[in-house]
Amino acid sequence: LSWGVACRVFFFLFDGDRGVGGYYKGETEAVGPSSAATAAASVGASPAADSSRLAALRVPAMAKNVLVTGGAGYIGSHTVLQLLLGGYRAVVVDNLENSSEIAIRRVAELAGDFGKNLVFHKIDLRDREALEEVFVSTRFDAVMHFAGLKAVGESVQKPLLYYHNNLIGTINLLEVMGAHGCKKLVFSSSATVYGWPKEIPCTEEIHLCTMSPYGRTKLFAEDICRDICLSDSEWKIILLRYFNPVGAHPSGYIGEDPLGVPNNLMPYVQQVAVGRRPALTVFGNDYSTKDGTGTMLGAHPVYSAFIQLIPSAIHDTIPTGDGVTLNLKFVAKVRDYIHVVDLSDGHIAALRKLFDDSNIGCEVYNLGTGKGTSVLEMVAAFEKASGKKIPIVIAGRRPGDTEILYASTAKAEEELNWKAKYNVDDMCQHQWNWASKNPWGYGSPGSAK
Repeated sequence: LSWGVACRVFFFLFDGDRGVGGYYKGETEAVGPSSAATAAASVGASPAADSSRLAALRVPAMAKNVLVTGGAGYIGSHTVLQLLLGGYRAVVVDNLENSSEIAIRRVAELAGDFGKNLVFHKIDLRDREALEEVFVSTRFDAVMHFAGLKAVGESVQKPLLYYHNNLIGTINLLEVMGAHGCKKLVFSSSATVYGWPKEIPCTEEIHLCTMSPYGRTKLFAEDICRDICLSDSEWKIILLRYFNPVGAHPSGYIGEDPLGVPNNLMPYVQQVAVGRRPALTVFGNDYSTKDGTGTMLGAHPVYSAFIQLIPSAIHDTIPTGDGVTLNLKFVAKVRDYIHVVDLSDGHIAALRKLFDDSNIGCEVYNLGTGKGTSVLEMVAAFEKASGKKIPIVIAGRRPGDTEILYASTAKAEEELNWKAKYNVDDMCQHQWNWASKNPWGYGSPGSAK
């Protein structure tokens, strides 16, 4: 079952003729949706990989209008696609500072006939007047808030930029929502609010102690949301703390395309694999991460001055120059990597809960797999998927980075009826499918302008 056929069957069964125009507003051209069958065929979509995902979607929710901030970004664009295929109308606002309008066009194409239910406005949430105009033009049933700067290292260097962008934008959004009677919100928080946790896996109830300005913007925004719900019982807010999103849509048609030097592991790895960068830098070799035998790296000092290209086989060793041989399996922090499509499905599950649960106030859920994977294990999985060897450079830790972080997902599984389905191999296969077909991201030759 191809994406095109599945979308048309879905459209036929549930009457998708509820569009809000399928056009773009702001500084973009009007573009109608094209056939998802043509789009999927052009990028080699895998029917087996996608049919089960579409079949899992529920009956659409009576054409509710959902505003998606940051909807042209990596996670936002994948979630917008799931919204459209679920029968929702999606209005995207994005300033395109770290995203591309081509992602929006491709989402409309993948959505097939549902693409006409997508509207895009190029605005910044800090522009209160422009945001007001969007709410005047459409009555929204709920908002999904993804917009914001998100690089941990950059936030340490430029804290005021992060506080101004992430907090002012969020406050503006909440004020305008309240003024227009839209009081249902799914907020994109982050596992960075846990800082360096004393308990693993992280449950939603453990102590919060973020280690970076970026993390603090998420934590402050969470507190603002809680205060709003306490002050006004009409507000219903779900805070989603997600861990490390990776992968891409199985079609290879949308994926992560950061502007400039990537701040996260997998987009950097994919750029090395396609020849855009010479090597991967692993930040920190003094983390107390374990291998299967329980041996720990914690006794070794940081070799921040050690810069040497090395092979990436997981059991290779390297001399450090002081008589110590360092096993590369230990040279990495451990993270909970989650497929971006699973993450998008988690947002849809949270949205449904907002509509279905009249007793919800402000709730928080982790979105992850509940499994930890080291950086070098992730690199090895990508090498397997791509057939490429990834050269590695060892460097010092980045300020704000933590050691071991993975989720307890029990609450989301029980209350949202959601669970991640893709494994690490799937994530890397889909990441490579996107990277190999779009080596320069949305700026690759042949991309729509």
